[in-house]
Amino acid sequence: MLGTERAAGRERAVLAGLNCREADITSNDSTMDELEALLETANGDAAARVIQNRPVPDARTFIGEGKAEEIKNLCEANGVDLVVFDNELSPGQTRCLEKDLGVRVIDRSLLILDIFAGRAVTREGRVQVEMAQLKYIMPRLSGLGLSLSRQGGGIGTRRGPGETKLETDRRHIRRRIDKLSDELSDIRRARALIRDRREKNEIPVVSLIGYTNAGKSTLFNALTAAGIPARNRLFDTLDTTARNFSADDATEVLLTDTVGFIRKLPHHLIEAFRATLEELKYADLLLHVIDASNPEWEEQAEVVDMITAQLGAEELPCLRVFNKADIPGAFVPSDTREPFAAVSALTGFGIDGLKLKIAEIAGAGNRRVSLLLPYGDAGALDTLHREARVESVDYREDGIAVRAVCDGRVYGRIKAYDTAAGS
Repeated sequence: MLGTERAAGRERAVLAGLNCREADITSNDSTMDELEALLETANGDAAARVIQNRPVPDARTFIGEGKAEEIKNLCEANGVDLVVFDNELSPGQTRCLEKDLGVRVIDRSLLILDIFAGRAVTREGRVQVEMAQLKYIMPRLSGLGLSLSRQGGGIGTRRGPGETKLETDRRHIRRRIDKLSDELSDIRRARALIRDRREKNEIPVVSLIGYTNAGKSTLFNALTAAGIPARNRLFDTLDTTARNFSADDATEVLLTDTVGFIRKLPHHLIEAFRATLEELKYADLLLHVIDASNPEWEEQAEVVDMITAQLGAEELPCLRVFNKADIPGAFVPSDTREPFAAVSALTGFGIDGLKLKIAEIAGAGNRRVSLLLPYGDAGALDTLHREARVESVDYREDGIAVRAVCDGRVYGRIKAYDTAAGS
């Protein structure tokens, strides 16, 4: 909501967007609403906003000199010293706009990076955010503008972890990027080891994906009782979280959650977070969480599908979860050809049904069995260790008592030893 007064400790800004008919550049009321929400997440308030329609961007000012003059007047009238663009600006355009407007100018990418810089908690998160910041800053060092001045302060100037005089030393930035790249390689290797151990334990992995603020963290809590803070704000979850939960009696699942997606997510950020996001490729099932109460859920879902494809995970089994389905007017599919679940992560509506669907897809017909194997069939125990998840083994006088979780194919091999089959 556009404000007229400066809240204590919050920065006010004019929002600007460009919509081009002949270029792949889009700003409209929806994207500007989202930009305003991002600004609020960064502890700022919108004093005014402007959308310009042009066939192509202006090479110098991006938005055109006449509209730039209008923005300058808005800044003076509202006493603000920050303009946030909904589109990505070139370094030259940023410098020209700052010169013409006399205020700091940042774009959507820098605003998102600023939010991430304030949210990174773990070492992994900090490394990835700093990498994205450095790659954004690098081409903008020449003729450094107000937006990257460390003396000005404010939104878009948040110090990245470990930054020291980055703007004045390109060689230092290159060395720092190389060091961070090595750290990210170490992170990938560590993740690969964890993934190998997970695969040996035969635990299916289910990954939450979705547009930011769709309710992923709330659903994560509803499924795992993890108690992770879930607040109504963009990019509330940044660092990866993982918890085990039982989808049904025979299916133990590892559920993972990480950063939400958004339109115009900076490509530097996607690249920097690839070490985290590429884990999606190794999931057994994706839960695509959709805010069913949002009238733009289809467009948001397309953004998530597009980024998922960029990460190479588009062929994985995916279950669409329409969250907030209990809100009046929320969309719930009537076409049952594609699997879906309608839930309310906040109230618990539909959660039990969702668990059954997860077990059906990720568990692939798993069942927990109690077996009594004869000592003469040692091959049966070998099969279980190799192709099932063995929970316990007890060598008794009358045979080998085994408790295990197996799929239908393995069960057909050892069904004769199921102690419950003949009861």
